[in-house]
Amino acid sequence: MSRIRLTDALRAFALYGWLVVVFAFVFAPIASTVIFSFNADRFPSLPWGGFSLEWYRAVFADETVRRSFGNSLVVAGASSVIATFLGFTAAYVDYRFRFLGKQVYMAIAALPPTVPVVILGVAMLTFQGRIGLSGTLSGIVAAHVVIAAPFAMALIRMRLSDLDPDLEPAAWNLGAGSWSTLRQIILPFTLPAIVAALFITASVSFDEFMIAWFISGLNETLPVRVLAMLQGQVSPRINAVGALAFAVSTILVVLAQLIIARRVSLGRIRGMRP
Repeated sequence: MSRIRLTDALRAFALYGWLVVVFAFVFAPIASTVIFSFNADRFPSLPWGGFSLEWYRAVFADETVRRSFGNSLVVAGASSVIATFLGFTAAYVDYRFRFLGKQVYMAIAALPPTVPVVILGVAMLTFQGRIGLSGTLSGIVAAHVVIAAPFAMALIRMRLSDLDPDLEPAAWNLGAGSWSTLRQIILPFTLPAIVAALFITASVSFDEFMIAWFISGLNETLPVRVLAMLQGQVSPRINAVGALAFAVSTILVVLAQLIIARRVSLGRIRGMRP
């Protein structure tokens, strides 16, 4: 083996080794939560106390956990649909139109995730308290839409950047109206990004804790219920709840990634831009 090849091999080995270390550091707490959720012992400690599903049975038997889990699913579903719709409209306006103050418009549209969640939670509590939404599932949905819509906008805007800008004018010249062009060109082209945005925004809403903690009241979501369980006592059920929440979020994100990756692969096979 030549010296250059040996150097490249060592460099690749070092990079992969560093990648393994980084992933191990990031996922070690999550892995420990999942592993100890199956531990028969009450406390998450070694040596291993034996495999058990007792904590999962305890979680599913807990009415408050089931109700909070259902609230999280309802809020995530509603938030993802509304946030994706708003994200699409904001992205399309940015793609299609040029107007005075467009940069300010985009800055405002992308602003919510940059605001500290504590500040945003207090602001939401104050505002929704005045209009009677605080403590309701509708209020949580509205708050999560504010947080999730910029993610949908960014994802769909990236997809629109791959669209040939001459397609719409060509359709207009052939007699298609604006709505017809939107329905027959824009929506089919952005459909993979729209579906991916639905999953991503649902995941963002499902995991969100701080704002829901401020405004949920008696309608707790799953992350808020976990905090309530921690304030009472350190229960091994928390590991089971954490593992379930991590599984739901992972499934949503993986589905979004698979949709995006499949679209890219189809584009390459057809020799087209994905």
